Amino acid sequence: MKKALITGITGQDGSYLAELLLSKGYEVHGIVRRSSTSNTARIDHVIGGRYGSRLFLHYGDLSDSEQVSNLVYNIKADEVYNLGAQSHVRVSFDLAEYSSNVTALGAARLLDAIRRSGSKTKFYQASSSEMFGASLAPQNEETPFKPRSPYACAKVYAYWMARNYREGYDMLVWNGILFNHESPRRGNSFVTRKISRGIVDILAGREKHLSLGNLDAKRDWGYAPEYVECMWRMLQGKGASDFVIGTGESHAVKDFLEEAFGYAGLSVGKYIKTDPSCFRPTDPMELVADASRARDKLGWKPKIKFEDLARILVDADMRAAGLEPIGEGDRIIQERFPNRWWGVD
Repeated sequence: MKKALITGITGQDGSYLAELLLSKGYEVHGIVRRSSTSNTARIDHVIGGRYGSRLFLHYGDLSDSEQVSNLVYNIKADEVYNLGAQSHVRVSFDLAEYSSNVTALGAARLLDAIRRSGSKTKFYQASSSEMFGASLAPQNEETPFKPRSPYACAKVYAYWMARNYREGYDMLVWNGILFNHESPRRGNSFVTRKISRGIVDILAGREKHLSLGNLDAKRDWGYAPEYVECMWRMLQGKGASDFVIGTGESHAVKDFLEEAFGYAGLSVGKYIKTDPSCFRPTDPMELVADASRARDKLGWKPKIKFEDLARILVDADMRAAGLEPIGEGDRIIQERFPNRWWGVD
């Protein structure tokens, strides 16, 4: 039985990855931060489900070198997926030091613990499209990094540490440079969920408007479960490498607004307000993936596109709020993923 260790297991990607690996017969270990309140909501259905006996959670923090080393040595995982980070870009401007300590140095601590253990553990580093920053679109594995936030700077450090450990110590290390990927498990402070939840609040009469920042920023948005499967596919390959993952389509925030509000039968102009506090000091204007290497080497092609994503998120948030979903998003999931491995427990 293969054994995997996931940092950030309680996040969007970590929870989906845990389900994927468990469905493939893995024993899965996850690192969670100690908290006075429960922070396992995204994996509670797994803990209590049919795979729960193969899921093990350990208290730890990527800022704690000793605990990171202890977990690496004691678990002896075949695969380590480093998804842990302070992942909110806007917040990283306010918490630059903390974001760097967890996101940048956390990766270095893991890599060095694996190196010192002498194991042949495969390591996945969750890199980000934010690293490209001001570079011209489309971006691929050869595009130079021009980060525009403390979060992106920290991710660039972690990326190059992963490359250096791979090349300097002949370690099995992959960088997955993932563009924006969303799902109903995305944090509520991210713009796609702010929009889908804002729609539900307006429909339910709880709010009269939605406050947002830069509506002109363009991003490449995909569906998180598909991207998580790419992480696993990378580590099953023979040669360690780096891969850009994205849909290859670029859309502005205002385009997502129009798709989501139109799907719910609402007018954007009537409900949207601009909030200066939501703007970043510096912001990449356009990020769009050239994922041709992933298509050629991994055989990966996304099934969910931009307009599908808006429908999926709105339906999920309507159901969570006790409203009757419109249903198109649910139909898309059932049609495109008849044998889906997530959310079934």
